[in-house]
Order: sequence, then C-alpha cells, then structure tokens
Amino acid sequence: MAACSSTAEQADETKNWSPSKLYAEGRDELNSGNYEKAIKHFEKLESRYPFGTYAQQAQMEIAYAYYRQGDQPQALAAVERFIKLHPDHVNVDYMYYLRGLINFNDRVSIFDVFSRQDPTERDQKAVREAFDAFKLLVERFPDSKYTPDARDRLAYLVNAMAKYDVHVADYYYRRGAYLAAVNRAQSAVKNYPGTPAVEQALYIMVKSYEALNLPELRADAERVLNLNYPNSVYYKGGPKAKEKPWYQIW
Repeated sequence: MAACSSTAEQADETKNWSPSKLYAEGRDELNSGNYEKAIKHFEKLESRYPFGTYAQQAQMEIAYAYYRQGDQPQALAAVERFIKLHPDHVNVDYMYYLRGLINFNDRVSIFDVFSRQDPTERDQKAVREAFDAFKLLVERFPDSKYTPDARDRLAYLVNAMAKYDVHVADYYYRRGAYLAAVNRAQSAVKNYPGTPAVEQALYIMVKSYEALNLPELRADAERVLNLNYPNSVYYKGGPKAKEKPWYQIW
C-alpha cells in the first residue's frame, strides 16, 4: 500500500503546484470544457490551501463547473455549501444567481406543450426553486449586476407557471373534471394576474361553469373575460376557435 501511495504521488503532476498555478490550470481546463479535470484541480486547491481567496474562488468555480457539466445535484450542493460558509462574501450574489440558473435550465423543458406526458404528472419543483432563487437575489441584492437578468427570468417563469396552470385546467376540462378545471383556472387568475394565460383561464372557467349548469357563475366569469379581453381570440372564428387547446391558440 505504501508503494502504491508513493507511485500515485509521483504521478500527480500537481503535487508541488502553487495555489495560483492550480487555480490558473483549473480555469484553463474549465474554459476548454474539460469540466471533470477542472473540478479535480479546484478540489486539490481547496484541500491543500483551505484558507485564502483562492480556496473561496475554487469553491465557486467547482459549483460553476458542475453546472456546465450538467450535474445539477452536485452543482446545487456546491452552491449551498458556499452560501453557508461565506454568507457575506463579496460575490455571494453570483451564487444566488447560479442557484437560479441551475434550476432554471434543469426543467424548463417541462413546458414543451407537444410532450405526450400527462401534464398533471410534470414536476414543478425545479421551476419553483428557480423562481425563488431569482426572487431572493432581486430582493437581497437589488444593485447586483446579475439582478436585471434575474428579473427577466422571473418574468419568463411567471408566464411559464401561469401557462402550466392553464394547461392543467384545460386537461381537466377535456376529461370532464369541471370543478377541478375551475379551481386550477382560478389559481392562474389569482396567482398570475396580468399574464397572457389569464385570458385562457377565464375562458375555461366560463366553459366549466356552463358544463356544471351554474349560469350565474358562468355569467360572472364571462363578464370578467369580456371586460378585460373585449377582443378575445376565444370569441373569434366561431365554435372551432373556442374549442382549440391553448397551445394551438398562443
């Protein structure tokens, strides 16, 4: 075992590297797309020189490298570790931003409306966590250079979550679960006011109340729809236009 250990140490070209060299080589590997090797360099840097700015920077680079590698669990773990260890770091805002990016890029594809997956079975956890991360960044670091992009992504996520609720409401309506359709459509109207999805949500409420034989509630929903969307697409082109799924109309 001693012989094996000695051989391994001799084979490690980084054995006598300074922290600056380890960091520079790690950055080179990262920029070249060699994420696994970059992570190894940064981990060695942190292990051998645990104190100082290089070690802290290495922790940030490890999180970014895992993110670029597509390893979401490891990337998030590295981000959380850094935030816990260095809550007052000058660049901690970047780690909040990176946490949002990791979740944002992980499950955005769930909004692919052409998927055959049952929309009620799709996971919203990563999307919600991305939203929460960007929201926290905007609230805690309003002057951060990452905040403008975070705001743009928040707007996208709000629209996406609203569309998802409407998709589920439409799913329920088309299967005759009218009360469930109303509840989900109301959720979109209440939680995401001002988004394009609200128009569709109100129309689903109108049709669902009609199917439930609740004329007063149907009239109320239709009144709100007409008031806010007097030129609604759902009242153009006759019954066929009204019955189109939301993803064919938008």
